[in-house]
Amino acid sequence: MDSATYLAAAEQHCSQQGCKLTAVRRQVLELVLRHQGVVKAYQILADLQKERGLAAPPTVYRALDFLVEQGLLHRVDALNGFIVCRHFECRHEGLILVCETCGQVGEVDAGSCLAALRAASAGMGFTVNPQNLVITGQCKECTA
Repeated sequence: MDSATYLAAAEQHCSQQGCKLTAVRRQVLELVLRHQGVVKAYQILADLQKERGLAAPPTVYRALDFLVEQGLLHRVDALNGFIVCRHFECRHEGLILVCETCGQVGEVDAGSCLAALRAASAGMGFTVNPQNLVITGQCKECTA
């Protein structure tokens, strides 16, 4: 879905959840959508400052946290950044597939894979936290 369609759907999703996609939150989401792959908070802050002038880091972090809570973005801790989630209310854990050549990012539901890891970990008395796992490699286009 293109950015305009995604933004309209995101606004409707937030409304249905009883929250608001404010102007700042919308602008931060637009900025994330402009980047291919993983984008870091400081890059979004720099982009926001170019467009709005003064923008404080807490403004960006609060907006990013909101967008993650609403299932519009995924926080990718291993890469210290964020990616757009193309399906709203994404409550599954994902495998974030990152192409090392072109930077393209994909997402796969990892629920069943992590269930096996959780079962093995539980056998050792270890509890695995909810998470998204990053897998690096090469995408189909770069492999060809």
